[in-house]
Amino acid sequence: MVDIGKKEADAFRKIHVEMHSHLPSDPALRVKSLESLLIDKGLLDPTAVDAFIDLFQNRIGPQIGASVVARAWTDPDFKAALLNDATSALDKAGFAGFEGSHYTVVENTPQVHNMVVCTLCSCYPYPLLGLPPGWYKSAPYRARAVRDPRGVLEEFGVSLPETTEIRVWDSTAEIRYLVLPQRPDGTDGMPVEALAELVTRDSMVGTGLVRSPAA
Repeated sequence: MVDIGKKEADAFRKIHVEMHSHLPSDPALRVKSLESLLIDKGLLDPTAVDAFIDLFQNRIGPQIGASVVARAWTDPDFKAALLNDATSALDKAGFAGFEGSHYTVVENTPQVHNMVVCTLCSCYPYPLLGLPPGWYKSAPYRARAVRDPRGVLEEFGVSLPETTEIRVWDSTAEIRYLVLPQRPDGTDGMPVEALAELVTRDSMVGTGLVRSPAA
């Protein structure tokens, strides 16, 4: 029997943990196995899978929603249309995408802060924000966002005055919500493209704020 010291044992243990930490999660492994099986049986085209992944990873994402927000900040007519009938306004502007859901845009003001959750699953405005973050799909967020929205926002680093009303909107398969964050001070005269760079994904969900132009 080979006798190894504590130092060597710790090193082997560390290597073992690191190797397994790079393995996909169980759901990811099951999805990969199912994908391979469908491809082998000729029921799924691998190029279609690659195209779908590329669509959500590279072409659809929060930059779309940021463009919507920046345009609303600079175009009063578009903003009014967006708040009145977001589905129609987004469709006319070419932002609605392929999902076919109805959209509602809710505006943050000094008096009201909006945040979005899906209490039943993880309904999310994919064409505008891309894939949802893991925390949005988690059971703790979905439950606590309704019970203790102010506490959840504090954990995200968003501290609001007690006088600010917090409204929580529950997304469904039929209606998806997008938060129109407040335009930050010091952005007068900035072009739409520069304004869009200040808009974060979390600010459009309501769990974050836009970036400062100074930053």
